[in-house]
Amino acid sequence: MTIKPLEEEATVKAAFGAKNRARLIGKYFATRSTPGAAWEHVYRLLMWLDQTTGLAHCYESDKCQPGKNWYGRSLAFHDWVSTALAVAPDELAEHVDWLFRRATADLATEVLGRAKALLAAAERQRKPYERRGMPKPGEDPEMIAIIKEVLGEHVSSEISPTTWQVLVQRLRQYLTLENKRRNLVGEGFEDVIASVIGRSSGGNLLDVRTRHLLHELPGFNRARHGDKPNKVDVAIIRPNDRMRTLVTVKWSLRADREKQFASEYSEYVQAESDRRPFEYVFVTNEFDPARLMRACEALAANAYMFTHVVHISPDAIRATYGDSPEEDSMKKVIQYIDSGRLLGLDRWITQLSEQ
Repeated sequence: MTIKPLEEEATVKAAFGAKNRARLIGKYFATRSTPGAAWEHVYRLLMWLDQTTGLAHCYESDKCQPGKNWYGRSLAFHDWVSTALAVAPDELAEHVDWLFRRATADLATEVLGRAKALLAAAERQRKPYERRGMPKPGEDPEMIAIIKEVLGEHVSSEISPTTWQVLVQRLRQYLTLENKRRNLVGEGFEDVIASVIGRSSGGNLLDVRTRHLLHELPGFNRARHGDKPNKVDVAIIRPNDRMRTLVTVKWSLRADREKQFASEYSEYVQAESDRRPFEYVFVTNEFDPARLMRACEALAANAYMFTHVVHISPDAIRATYGDSPEEDSMKKVIQYIDSGRLLGLDRWITQLSEQ
C-alpha cells in the first residue's frame, strides 16, 4: 500500500504545478460544509496582502503606497474584504491566500528535504578541503550579521551554525516566493474559476475544461499548419444545447493583454466550424477603472466583443471606488455594473446554470 504516498510525494515536488494545485483546491473544498459564494472562494484561495502596505492587494503595489490615491482605496478594499469575510482587518491574512500558503508549505518541506541530501553530498566533496575552512553551501555572513545587529542582545551566541544555515535558507526562500505567485494568479486562477463553476452551477450539466486546445473543443477546426496552437483558458460546454463558452481569465490586465483579446477572438471566429454562435467571456479581478471600461466597451463588427465581462465582486469595486467616485472612468464602471454589462462572478454562474 505504498502507491498513494509515492503519488503524494511526486505531486508535492511540483508544489506550484497543476497536479498539486488540483489536489489543494480539492482539499480546500472538502473542508467546506456549505457551498458558499463563488467570489468568497476565489478570494479565500487567491487574494493576498501586499508586502509593502500590509493591505489586501487590489492594484499595482507602487501606486498603492501611502500618500497616493490608491492607498486610500486599498484601505477601503481591505475594510470591505474583512467585513465581507467577517474577520478583523488585522486577521485577514489568516483567512485568505489559502492556496499560496499551502503550496508554500509543501515547497518548504521538499526544499528542506532536498537540502539535507545536498549537504550530505557536499560534505563528501569537501572532505579533501576540511582543514582549509571552506565556506559551506548556503552560508550568508552578511544576512546573519544584519539579523544579529537588529535583534542585538535577543540573539543568543549559542545558536549553532547549522541553525543559522537553516534560517538563511528559509529567509531566501521566502524572499523569492513572490515569483511563484504568478503561477497562482495565472493558471491557478483558471483552475479556481473552473472548480468554482463546476461546484456551483450543477456541474453534471456543464463540461468545464481548462487550458484545452481550441480544436479539441466541439465545433472548432484545427489551427492551420504553422499557426501557433491556441489554448483556451477555460471552456464551458453545455451538452443540452451545444453552446460553447470560451473564457479568457486574467487576474489583472496589462496593455499587451488587452491587445491580445481582439486577435484571440478573431481566431475563434475563423476556427468555428458548426456555424453556431459561441460566447466569449472575460473574467477578471482588475480594479483599474479605465481597463475595466475598455473591456466593457470593446467591439467586434459593431457588436460587443465580450458576451459578458465578469468581475469577481462588483461590490468590492463599489466599496473601493467610494460613494462618490472622482474619476469619470470610475463613474462609467459603476454604470456598467448597474446596467448588468459588468457582471459579478456569482451572478454569471447563476446565469450559466439557468441557460
